[in-house]
Amino acid sequence: MRTQLLVIAKWPAPGRVKTRLCPPATPAQAARIAAAALDDTLATVWATPADRRTLVAAGEPHPDHPVPHAARFPVVAQHGEGLAERLAHAFTDTARPDTAAVLVGMDTPQLRVAQLTAASTALRTADAVLGPAADGGWWLLGLRRPADAVALLGVPMSTSDTGAATLAALRRRGLRVALLETLRDVDTAADARAVAPHCGRGRFAAAVDSQLRHVAEVPA
Repeated sequence: MRTQLLVIAKWPAPGRVKTRLCPPATPAQAARIAAAALDDTLATVWATPADRRTLVAAGEPHPDHPVPHAARFPVVAQHGEGLAERLAHAFTDTARPDTAAVLVGMDTPQLRVAQLTAASTALRTADAVLGPAADGGWWLLGLRRPADAVALLGVPMSTSDTGAATLAALRRRGLRVALLETLRDVDTAADARAVAPHCGRGRFAAAVDSQLRHVAEVPA
């Protein structure tokens, strides 16, 4: 089975990415952390065996927040009203004959090659594979047939029930779904500090240290 790996992301720019890091971070600090998260994610995707790798991006690259690994990827622009439509289009716009698709975002820089490989392997026997996120969303969705991404339309995104609603929508379509391990995604400064120790020597851990080291957490 052929596999394409997709990364859906926003080009890092102050005020457009990781806004929930602000406060305590400034918009510029949040953009630096986002650029590092995306770059580490792309590095892991590049290192993972696949037939094709594609970045599905929104916005425009920002000169102050470079993402060096992006130069290795063909880039497809996001489109659609709302996240559910943009995710569905990410699958269908990049679809290739007889090729499964595995999509991740830029919120889990702790992502490992083994986890992406496990997702691709699961699609040999399952129709879909879903990686739940600790906040109730999901960090990975793989589809043996990218056209099945229409199941996402109407699923409420960015809520504590998004993962469960996505799983239900896939099953209503008659798909056999395999589940991966749960990961914590990075939305807040607390998330960033918790995830950074699991990112090895990548850019994200260094960015969190340099941008948040002397910044106090905002009380909940």
